[in-house]
Amino acid sequence: MQYQSFLIKYAEIGTKGKNRYMFEDALMKQIRYALKDVEGSFEVTKESGRIYVKADGAYDYDDTIEALKRVFGIADICPMVQFDDKDYENLKKRVVEYMDQMYPDKNLTFKVVTRRGDKQYPVNSEQMNRDLGEAVLEAFPQMKVDVHNPSVLLRVEVRQKVNLFSVIIPGPGGMPVGTNGRAMLLLSGGIDSPVAGYMIAKRGVKIDAVYFHAPPYTSDRAKQKVVDLANLVARYAGPITLHVVNFTDIQLYIYDKCPHEELTILMRRYMMRIAQTIAKRTGSIGLITGESIGQVASQTLQSLAATNEVCTMPVFRPVIGFDKQEIVDVSEKIGTYETSILPYEDCCTIFVAKHPVTKPNINVIHSSERHLSEKIDALVETALVTVEEILCQG
Repeated sequence: MQYQSFLIKYAEIGTKGKNRYMFEDALMKQIRYALKDVEGSFEVTKESGRIYVKADGAYDYDDTIEALKRVFGIADICPMVQFDDKDYENLKKRVVEYMDQMYPDKNLTFKVVTRRGDKQYPVNSEQMNRDLGEAVLEAFPQMKVDVHNPSVLLRVEVRQKVNLFSVIIPGPGGMPVGTNGRAMLLLSGGIDSPVAGYMIAKRGVKIDAVYFHAPPYTSDRAKQKVVDLANLVARYAGPITLHVVNFTDIQLYIYDKCPHEELTILMRRYMMRIAQTIAKRTGSIGLITGESIGQVASQTLQSLAATNEVCTMPVFRPVIGFDKQEIVDVSEKIGTYETSILPYEDCCTIFVAKHPVTKPNINVIHSSERHLSEKIDALVETALVTVEEILCQG
């Protein structure tokens, strides 16, 4: 059977009050964006408590499902048959036709569940369940009714139109992107930061990203790897503006002036300062990192406190309590893992110290930064005015 319509169910949006329409409209916008590259033409509409996607003519079913499965805010995707005719006898015929086409093997159990959004419909839900089930049994005697554990749960909704569906495909859940503000992701070429961006976007946050590039110590291939990761995350999060910062001169200056065991912390502090400045310029109200407690020297509690000190805006760390395998599992699910493990070094790994401090003393860090003099401010300003912007759209 070639479905032409899809019922889109949402979860959390349904708990909203008078402003629920704003979340519904944002979800519809994201659905249209997700379907823009799918073969076919689609109409996205809403009815009280329901969003519908209707294909106008031929379209690619599999690509459509895959696109919808990447739209945050969707709880379930229900391929359905939708029609205007509410005549009760014709409805029975439609249900029989649906079961015949959907399930060639009639050796199955089923249950009919009816909902009447149209309370003026002359037959109540319980009676419809019995009558429609009876029509199916008369047409296909080998089928059996099982009200407790049916292999097919046929749902019939009588609203402005009639909806028939029995397949429910899980969506990603979450909230529609753009309904909960904007934040800036510190995106490296590793496994963790793309996962962090995905997880915050899932909560409805519009994300952009900043990447610290250190040519010639990091190659163009390393930069392209990060661009590719931003594009992969953008399949879920919508368009991402990637801000590429040339960090080489800052790193070399810190390397020359400061104790090497403090390199990672000091460089991280300047990354956070620069990321925050770009975030403020672009309207973001928070930073996102892929840090996980204890994973590396710069992610001990003491190190996190030291890097956090330079920020005046919130820093969101959604994988802070994950172990590495948990992060890998998410990266595989969203399709970023294979790109993340490509062997192109980022600027952090190039300048890593042999014995980095794991419990930095903040007073010592302040003293080291004072040795950087005013020149570091000029280098930061140069880095900010030479930022390259790349639009990543998935």
